Amino acid sequence: MEFSVLGLVSVKDARGAEVGLDGAKQRTVLAALLLARGRVVTDARLSTLLWDWNPPATMSAQIYTYISRLRKRLGPRVRLSRQGPGYQLDIGDTRFDLVEFERLTRQARSALAASRFDSAARDFEAALALWQGPALGNVTEALAQLEVPGLEEARTAALEGRVEADLALGRHQRLVPELTSLVTELPLRERLRAQLMTALYRSGRRADALAAYQQGRRILAHEIGVDPGPELTAVHQAVLTDSPELLTGPGGPQPAVVRPTRTAGPEHVRGRENLLALVHSSLPVRGEDVLAAMVRAGLLKVREPGHDGTPRYWVGEPSLLVPHDSAECAACALRAEPYMESA
Repeated sequence: MEFSVLGLVSVKDARGAEVGLDGAKQRTVLAALLLARGRVVTDARLSTLLWDWNPPATMSAQIYTYISRLRKRLGPRVRLSRQGPGYQLDIGDTRFDLVEFERLTRQARSALAASRFDSAARDFEAALALWQGPALGNVTEALAQLEVPGLEEARTAALEGRVEADLALGRHQRLVPELTSLVTELPLRERLRAQLMTALYRSGRRADALAAYQQGRRILAHEIGVDPGPELTAVHQAVLTDSPELLTGPGGPQPAVVRPTRTAGPEHVRGRENLLALVHSSLPVRGEDVLAAMVRAGLLKVREPGHDGTPRYWVGEPSLLVPHDSAECAACALRAEPYMESA
């Protein structure tokens, strides 16, 4: 026999045939008992999950009916019994997809911690393959609201783990489309965005990686009024500075990486490329924000004001000056000309 909650709530017998269940309320009772993992589920809790705060006068009789029908459908391989104020379901060693998902993800995380990335990727993939759609897809709204967020969080964490293993295995290019969709679906999930930036950078798309950061920064500020957290900020800084640590996961092999193209030349030319990448990824943003970010990243240094009192900055060496204006700053960098103070 096999129980499933990672999708539609269902039961299959030993032959693999689906066991018939009578509608959403009977499936809700079964799902609540399964998710209790052998603990007693009280009549009061079942009532809330079935009818929210408006139970019928025949509540106890209806719960008893659902339990009796479940006993008949499930047969002798599982034990469904009355215990004090509620009911207890003991499925023994019967397969339960949620338990198998948790076992595989624990195994995958252990492999990931031991730098066994192939094993980690396989176990995460097997765990995620158990999902046949949105969890608890055919139960009451009360049970879904209570349990689905935690199940979806576990699924997303497994996805992030699988992506981490794939990045360590050098699979960055094939991850970009998947991560782009995931970031669109879960725009506040900073780890996924950091992984997208890493995959883009390793694929030679440095400017796109910076643009992904700026998009995330704006979304976080607009939606919940916070700045990016330490992980996302660290990846952003690593992209800006071409940190070698960005090229491999911790303990991972050196993947086949398409490095961003650099033109040999004096320091101010390399500084100009950094400036271009940052400006393109930041616009349209107020010039003060662009320059403040560049100063924090070490790309700009503050220089004494010009004759008109406007702050001046320099990149790499004082031969490239930029004004306190993002549009003029971008134009200056694109022309590959130093900004010259007027006489």
